[in-house]
Amino acid sequence: MMALSKTMIGERLSTEVAESDLVQQALEAIRKHRGMEAAYLSEFVDGKAVFRCVDAPGMTHVIDVGDAHLLEETYCTHILEGRLPDLIPDTSKNRHARSMAITETLQIGSHIAIPVKRRNGEPYGMVCCLSQSPHDSLNPRDLETMRMFAELVSRQVNREIEERSEQELKANSVRSILKGSEFSIAYQPIVDLKTMMTAGFEALCRFEPLPYRPPDAWFRDAMAAGLGRDLELAVLGKALEFIDKAPADLFLTLNVSPETVSSGRLADLLTGTPLERLVLELTEHTPVDDYSALRDTLAPLIAGGVRIAVDDAGAGYSSFRHILQLRPDIIKLDINLTRHVDNDPGRRALTTGIMSYAHETGAMVIAEGIETVREKSTLKALGVEMGQGYLLGYPGELPDAESMAA
Repeated sequence: MMALSKTMIGERLSTEVAESDLVQQALEAIRKHRGMEAAYLSEFVDGKAVFRCVDAPGMTHVIDVGDAHLLEETYCTHILEGRLPDLIPDTSKNRHARSMAITETLQIGSHIAIPVKRRNGEPYGMVCCLSQSPHDSLNPRDLETMRMFAELVSRQVNREIEERSEQELKANSVRSILKGSEFSIAYQPIVDLKTMMTAGFEALCRFEPLPYRPPDAWFRDAMAAGLGRDLELAVLGKALEFIDKAPADLFLTLNVSPETVSSGRLADLLTGTPLERLVLELTEHTPVDDYSALRDTLAPLIAGGVRIAVDDAGAGYSSFRHILQLRPDIIKLDINLTRHVDNDPGRRALTTGIMSYAHETGAMVIAEGIETVREKSTLKALGVEMGQGYLLGYPGELPDAESMAA
């Protein structure tokens, strides 16, 4: 018998399938159905049988999640190859089982097992029940019941394997994006609504692989794969090329998640950059759990001249919470608030409320998604200082951005 460290096994299992409540519940039901002492799902990993899920009250000192044994020393291989039956009511009456060391180690008096297979028919592991005493009442009907439970476990295991495989494919796609820098930056002008002069640009990422997928989809995949910060920082690094090439009186707005800010890696990326030309537009991939810590991380950047913006104002509660907690320098009206603001009293009323808050706190308001002259005129009349949208300028490459600012 060979027992591996549970840390090593845990690392290996984390690359396959996650522990499932459904599987755990099925094992408990199997065990209780026949009044046996332990039920478990094993997984075959590199020539070993690993206990992935276990229901064994009072027996965890001999059988627990993460424990592992060489396959050749367990019943598993012998059952698969026909040397042991699926159902053994009394191991003392089976010569082969009686001769195996694991029978004595785990004090196996009775045993019942059904293979769990992958979609392609290859063995994944086994669902097993055992007791330390014989169970002469075990019969073929119990074996059929066991097969039903094993089928349920098998479906769940395969579902999780497929989900994991899909996640890994997405992760590989993100790694490929990072390796080849397969993305570009488009810069959309932000215009002063009084002078109609370009004051700055928002950096927008465009991913190149086909078929086209929106940036949000790529960032979601990256976050799920633990690569969200890497992708975000790579995009931000490319966007910062604007600083050296665009006129010095133009600011640049960068979309950045609170997670990336809190990691400390953003500050490293911005070392040497004229911070007074930057606006950090905080996105909302995940809720902020600790605003105080986020403010502390932002403090040195703000002291250096960075301005903070919160987008999607008017889109929901979370954006207003961002505004109240962070007291941003810039509030960006959500496109759904801007759209049809000229003929919708409700949108105008909400915009007026946001303008009142901005006036009280000294924040500037930028309206996103302006597409008509009437929308622009209405927003200007309501006191909105700046805007962006297709009416004012499409996103473009850096040379086009420079010419629009000239």
